[in-house]
Parts: sequence; C-alpha cells; structure tokens
Amino acid sequence: MVTIRSASQADEAFLQAMSALTGSWRPGPSPSGPEELAADPHHARYLEGWGREGDAGIVAEQNGRPVGAAWYRTFSVSEPGYGFLDPETPEISIAVDPDQRGRGVGTALLRALCERARRDGIAALSLSVERDNPALQLYERLGFVEVEGTADACTMRVDLDAE
Repeated sequence: MVTIRSASQADEAFLQAMSALTGSWRPGPSPSGPEELAADPHHARYLEGWGREGDAGIVAEQNGRPVGAAWYRTFSVSEPGYGFLDPETPEISIAVDPDQRGRGVGTALLRALCERARRDGIAALSLSVERDNPALQLYERLGFVEVEGTADACTMRVDLDAE
C-alpha cells in the first residue's frame, strides 16, 4: 500500500536522492550520484533552495518509507530547465525507487502532483523525457502531449484546466 503526502523542507535530502534517479531510469548503475548532480549547475537548479515560492512536491511512502517523489518548480528564461516552456509553467521532476517501478507508484505520484497544481491555480505543467524512457507512455496516458522535441528527447505539456 502506497500513501502520498506533501513534501516538506525535511524531505530535501530525499528529493536530492530522487533527483539523482530522474536521469538514471535505465537498468544498471547510475552514471552520476547525488553529489555529482548537485555540482552540475543545470541539474542543481531543480532543487537548489528548495521550498522557495512556487515549489511544491509530494512523496510516496510504503510502510512509512519514502519510495518516490514528484515536484514542480518554475524557471526563468535566463536559467531554464530541460523542459522549459515559459516562466509561468512549472516543470515536473519525478522519480521512483528502482525496486518500486512498474507498481503504479509513478502514476499515483503524477496524478497527485497534477491535482496539487490544480489546487494551486496552475494552468499547465511541463516535463522533459527521453524518447526511449518507458515513462513516456505514462505521461501520454495522463494527458501530456509533445510540444517540442529532438530525435532523442521531447518536452511535454499537460493543460490542467482541460482534464
């Protein structure tokens, strides 16, 4: 049984660990650990100063242990995220413990995060995903549509008032 709760400032270390998993969805050892990613300015901006205005996140727990997280944050034109569309559209990050993947945790997280954004008055969310990532099917199933892309990755958007 998985429960979903709001992320708090106390979850920052767990969010950092989950952030390291966002780009390591392929089987095998992760090419970068949390420390390396935190040192990468582009990757670090997804959690740097967590808890700032507009940040929101949720954590999935199983038997009281965190097993996944999803969060959103807005970016500026001068310092965009990978899935940046505009300064008003927050970008999602989501990760699930590798041992819990394929069990509906990601679906539960994404649905709950979209609902949180709706309650916060946000009109749309965006994300970036590599084309060979199996999560692409999850995003499409939950209403995300490709708005731009390359041969390897795409940026997707979901309109929250249209759901």
